[in-house]
Amino acid sequence: MAGSNPYITQARTKLPTHPYKILFRLLESGETREVEVDPAHIPYQRSGLPGSILDIALGHDIDMEHTCGGVCACSTCHSIIRQGMAACNEATEDEEDQLEQAPGLTIQSRLSCQCVPDGTMDLVVEIPAWNRNAVKETPH
Repeated sequence: MAGSNPYITQARTKLPTHPYKILFRLLESGETREVEVDPAHIPYQRSGLPGSILDIALGHDIDMEHTCGGVCACSTCHSIIRQGMAACNEATEDEEDQLEQAPGLTIQSRLSCQCVPDGTMDLVVEIPAWNRNAVKETPH
């Protein structure tokens, strides 16, 4: 799913100009995955802002929930930026409003669809185990 949300203020972002790395910690499985972000390939997917944590994760086959399609209309892509927050764009008020719905909120929490690193430093990103899509988990 792709698109934009016409009801929110668009985040100001600065795309990277040189490669950098993101270490993803997948807390549900205990797995870690390091990816090198190549600015020449942004956007990787069509979910979230171009160059966002969500865009990069999906582009590297890292499963990350994003029920709304990455348009800042839910909190299922909640992630925690453990290292490198200074390289990320500022959260908008709309993102902060959505984050309030996320379980396990921390000072380092961001919506992966809205968090766009500028490439000035490497990142460590945790994907919480508690983000679940009830639609996928309910037997039909």
